[in-house]
Amino acid sequence: MPVSISHKEQVMNESKELPQGKSQANWAEWKRIVVQYQQPSAARASWQIVSTLVPYALLWFLMYQTLKVSWWITMPLAILAGAFLVRVFIIFHDCGHGSFFKSRTANDVWGFLCGMLTFTPYYHWRWEHSLHHATSGDLDRRGTGDLWTMTVQEYLESSRWKRFAYRLARNPIVLFVGAPFYLFVIRHRFPKGRASRRERSSVYWMNLAILGMAVFMAAIFGLKEYLLIQSMALMVAGSTGVWLFYVQHQFEGVYWERRDEWDYAAAALQGSSFYKLPRLLQWFSGNIGFHHIHHLSPRIPNYNLEKCHNANPLFQQVKPVTLLSSFRSFTFRLWDEQRRKLVGYRHLKGLRGSLE
Repeated sequence: MPVSISHKEQVMNESKELPQGKSQANWAEWKRIVVQYQQPSAARASWQIVSTLVPYALLWFLMYQTLKVSWWITMPLAILAGAFLVRVFIIFHDCGHGSFFKSRTANDVWGFLCGMLTFTPYYHWRWEHSLHHATSGDLDRRGTGDLWTMTVQEYLESSRWKRFAYRLARNPIVLFVGAPFYLFVIRHRFPKGRASRRERSSVYWMNLAILGMAVFMAAIFGLKEYLLIQSMALMVAGSTGVWLFYVQHQFEGVYWERRDEWDYAAAALQGSSFYKLPRLLQWFSGNIGFHHIHHLSPRIPNYNLEKCHNANPLFQQVKPVTLLSSFRSFTFRLWDEQRRKLVGYRHLKGLRGSLE
């Protein structure tokens, strides 16, 4: 959901520099630029559903047929199904923002159906994700819908147990293998305590829908076969999704500020990356690499993000993160408030040699 801008914040926006410090524009100008790309297209949305869900269903049919031949044929198909499941999640994501279709009912219906395929409760996720958009890049409002990120000072002042837990949580195997399984299979099955009645109910209804889908598919494929194929596809999609989210907010030059200095527009264009992917990967990821545009205006559907990015030099000033350069994100672990940049654990040695 778009974030409302108070008069005070608007005045602050008008005085702040845009990325790279090359030009300035106030919020009203930014809004004027993006508003024309916020209009959903029923034709483009419908085609995206067809071009995503039909191949995904076909892959499940092919996997069923190849089970009788060899698992060595079924497994690559399951991996490809996982790639399509990433695209299913992007449709779900846009429906949650109310941007995919003009019709709220259409967004809710397709959001629920795509949520069932991705094991994600629609209303509960939509509520948490809106908090992420409202607080992204704000050091004083971390902890909702984001990756656990500590400052150097916080890490140094933490207990040994908390530092161990933090290092474990940021370990690539835990982050990109264990975390996706936990998130989509376990965590999404339970609502948060402060969730409203509708959000809590959405979790329970989604659990029933997933159970019904699993029973139906197990009856066709066999329980063991269904669980193996579904787990493989879900893990591919989940790991890819977590990686995309990681790179979108953990990159060189990322924006973090304390609440008093935090600026919504700067957090969007500097705190969310422009992940420039090869065309095929951009297609499977539903243009989510244009994440700076998405955070600036969540009401822009994914099929309009690239057009918006190319429409004005203002957005093209954002330095792209390439597929190759994105692997540098593995080295980023903590936010150094003094240097205003992400650093690795090696940075700590110069601050406290006997820390470990």
